[in-house]
Amino acid sequence: MMDTSHGNEDYTVALYEASLDGSVSTLDSLMQRDRLILHKISLTSFTETPLHIAALLGHLQFTKALLKRKPQLVEKVDSSGRTAFHLACAEGHTQVVKALLQANMDMCLVSDQEKRIPLHLAAMRGHLEVIKELRIAHPGSISQVNLYGDNVLHLCVRYNCLDALKLLVESVNDEDFVNSKDNDGNSILHLAVMLGQTKTIEYLLSMPQLKRKANAKNRIGNMTALDVSETCHRDFKYLKIQDILKAAGVRRSKDLNSPLLPALHDEEAQSAQPIIEEQPALSRFRKWWRYFYLCRWFKHLKSRGNWIDETRGTLMLVATVIATVTFQAGLNPPGGVWQDDTNNGTTTVTAGTSIFISQMNSDGRSDYYYYRYSDGYKLFLDFNTTSFVAALSALLVIISGFPLRNKFFIWLLTLVMFIAIWAMVGAYFRALHLVNPRYLEADYLPAIYVVVLLVSGAIHIIRLLFWTGKLLFKFMRWLITCKRPANDAINV
Repeated sequence: MMDTSHGNEDYTVALYEASLDGSVSTLDSLMQRDRLILHKISLTSFTETPLHIAALLGHLQFTKALLKRKPQLVEKVDSSGRTAFHLACAEGHTQVVKALLQANMDMCLVSDQEKRIPLHLAAMRGHLEVIKELRIAHPGSISQVNLYGDNVLHLCVRYNCLDALKLLVESVNDEDFVNSKDNDGNSILHLAVMLGQTKTIEYLLSMPQLKRKANAKNRIGNMTALDVSETCHRDFKYLKIQDILKAAGVRRSKDLNSPLLPALHDEEAQSAQPIIEEQPALSRFRKWWRYFYLCRWFKHLKSRGNWIDETRGTLMLVATVIATVTFQAGLNPPGGVWQDDTNNGTTTVTAGTSIFISQMNSDGRSDYYYYRYSDGYKLFLDFNTTSFVAALSALLVIISGFPLRNKFFIWLLTLVMFIAIWAMVGAYFRALHLVNPRYLEADYLPAIYVVVLLVSGAIHIIRLLFWTGKLLFKFMRWLITCKRPANDAINV
C-alpha cells in the first residue's frame, strides 16, 4: 500500500493557502483529489479552520463554497473559542455575515472565552451594518453580557463607538437596559465619565430614560457620575465634564439626601416647586437658611474635604518654591554683604556680614560686641524667617503622608500656607524699600496687598465659622433626636 500521509498534508496546506487567497477553483481541485479533505481539518494542528480565515479576510465566494460542502464548519471554534462568525463580525464583512447567518442563525449567541458574542465584537469596532443584521437575526442577543458584566452598550462606550451606541439605544425602547450596570455597578454614564468622552456624555444626558437615573451609584466607592469625574485627572476636559453633569442635574452621592440643596436642572426645579409650596409650616429661619444656601457665592465658602489630596503635588511644589526663595533671601540679603573685613576705627565688621547692619555697639566690655540691625532690615528678616518656617512646616506635613481628610486639619494647613505667602510678600516689600526707598512712596501696591490680605483672611475665618456652625447645628439636632424618645415615653 502506498503511503499517502505526506500527500494529504500537502493537500491540507494547499487548502489553507486557498483560503488565504479566496480561490474557489483551488478548493474545487482539492476536493476532486480528496473528497474528505474538509473532514480531515480536525486532524490537523491548525486551531483555525479555512472558514475562519475566509471569514476574517472577507472572501465571500470562498465562504459560500465551504458552507455548501460542509455547513458544520460554521460551528467550529478556534483556541480562543471564536467561530468564523465572530471574526466576520469583528471585521465588518456584512455579506459574509449574511452568508453565515443563512447557514446557522444560532451562532449569534455563541460566546468566546471572554463570553463575547459576535454582536459584542461588531459593536466594539463600530460596524453599523453588521449590528443591524445581527439585531434583525436575533433581537435577544442584545441582552447578553461578557465575562465582566458588560453588555453591548458598555462595550460601545469602552471602545468609543458613539454611532454604534446611538443605533443600539434608538433601536431598543427599554429604560432598564439603557441603565444596566456591569459587575462593578458602573452604568454607561459612569464609563463615559471615566474615559473622558465628552460627546458621549452629552448624548447620554440628552436621553430622558437615562437622565432620570443619572444619579445612580456604582458599587466601587458608592459614587455617582459626578463623584467619578472628581476622582479623575484635574484638567480642563474633566472640568468641562463636571459642568455638563451639574447642568444636567447630576449630583454628588453625599448631596443626594440633603434637602437643602436645590435641583440643578430646570425641570427638576419646577417639579420640586409644588412640594415647597405645600409646606406652609416651614419656619421663617428655615426659609431664610434655604435662600442663603442657594446663593452661588456661598458655595465657595465650603471646604472640599479632598482638595488637599487632589493637589498634594502642587502644594508641595509651592511650599518648596517658597522655602527656596526665602532661604536664598536670608543668605543673600538685599544690599549685599561686606566683601572684606572693615574697620571703622573702634570695631571690625567681618566679611560676609550684611551691609544693612548699621554698626557694632559695645556693651561696656572691651572684648564683647553685638550687632545692631536697622529697623527696616530687622522687619525684613522677621517676614522672611516666618515665611521660610511656615513653608517648611507645610512641606514636612505633606511629605509625611498624613491622611489629609479632617476638615480642621485641612483648614490649619491652609492657614500655614496663607501665612507663608503673606510673609513672603511682606519680605519683598520690605526688601524693596531697603534698596529703593523712594519707589513705594506714592505706590498703591502695598495698600492693595493689605486689602487682598484682609479679604482672604476674612474668607478663611468665615469658612471656619461656617464649618463650626454646621457641626454645632448637627450636634443640637442630634440632642433633640435623642431627647424625643424619652418625652414620648413620659407622655405614654
